[in-house]
Amino acid sequence: MGNRLTQIATRTGDNGTTGLGDNTRVSKDSLRVHAMGDVDELNSSIGVLLCEELPADVRELLGDIQHQLFNLGGELSIPGFELLKPEAVLQLDEALAHHNEQLPRLQEFILPAGSRAASLAHVCRTIARRAERAVVALGSAETLKDTPRQYLNRLSDLMFVLARVLNRMNGGDDVYWKSERMAGRTDEAAD
Repeated sequence: MGNRLTQIATRTGDNGTTGLGDNTRVSKDSLRVHAMGDVDELNSSIGVLLCEELPADVRELLGDIQHQLFNLGGELSIPGFELLKPEAVLQLDEALAHHNEQLPRLQEFILPAGSRAASLAHVCRTIARRAERAVVALGSAETLKDTPRQYLNRLSDLMFVLARVLNRMNGGDDVYWKSERMAGRTDEAAD
């Protein structure tokens, strides 16, 4: 395969447009470019998470996810093209089931905190939700396949579960929300 990127600074975007994979040019504030940017940010954030100490199976899974997110970015950059396959969503479903079965049931909301790795997973979760919203907005304006939206939805769920897994990696736990309303109920029950 030949080099695809021969020049990085082309200056063609200086007018506020960018080129898509089908050689059309669109405004950099278009819904498509917003979705592409959010997916790229998500992939980069997963790259930061991969700098942390992680269980081998989580590291391998995140590497696979980065490749799928690159496929998703490619699909978004070429209107009408499909790179992200439904099997990618199935992989996330299987990972969710596997990792979630090891966790205790949630009794209360948790804060996006704990270990550094878990906190980074929570950041990835929130970026995945933003990317999902961007893809939904694009899908309202243009025809898109279902897989990109489903993938991002499932990925945000998986990042939540992985944050919980990572908080327990070295004997830690989730950081629970201290709800005044719930605390009041506990106090009343004690009376």
